[in-house]
Amino acid sequence: MSNLIDFSQPSFWISAASIVFNPTFWNIAARQEYHNKVLTKLFRGNSLYGCYALAVAIFSLGIFRDVLYERALRAQPTHPLLQHPAVHLASYGLFLSGNVLVLTSMWALGLTGTYLGDYFGILMDAPVTSFPFSVTQAPMYHGSTLSFLGTALWSGKPAGLALTALVAVAYAIARTYEDPFTTEIYAKRERERKAGKKTA
Repeated sequence: MSNLIDFSQPSFWISAASIVFNPTFWNIAARQEYHNKVLTKLFRGNSLYGCYALAVAIFSLGIFRDVLYERALRAQPTHPLLQHPAVHLASYGLFLSGNVLVLTSMWALGLTGTYLGDYFGILMDAPVTSFPFSVTQAPMYHGSTLSFLGTALWSGKPAGLALTALVAVAYAIARTYEDPFTTEIYAKRERERKAGKKTA
């Protein structure tokens, strides 16, 4: 393994740390907002501005994470099997499909839907079931993972495959917290709507 991945490179571990940090950060920030209205209070009661601020933070951290990932790969050894033309060609398809999933999901959800607006009380009228949600329940996470994988294959770096696996694990763990919580937010709204109808 040591000849496939250079674990002595600090950039590898910095990249790994950023991959784990990002979903951890936005889950903690979103929960704090939901329970304590931290960002809403910071913006003098304006939950929309609070959501925009979180969106900027998440987007910026994502760009920074991607830069750290690419820098980490530059310092890593390549492998001949990953330099095959077929692998190189597949990397384009993976990167393209990953970005299609991410961008179309952002389009379908809108800014507040993409960046955890439901934790701010900014709820969508109904769940989005059109593409790309007709293909996967987590198109942003799966799309991002595919983009990481495409980059790893394009560069021919086994370290990229290891970091991509970490991305997949980090997102899977994040979903175990996010999915049930988000489902409960909307279930609570439906319960409140039904209660309102009964008392009307």
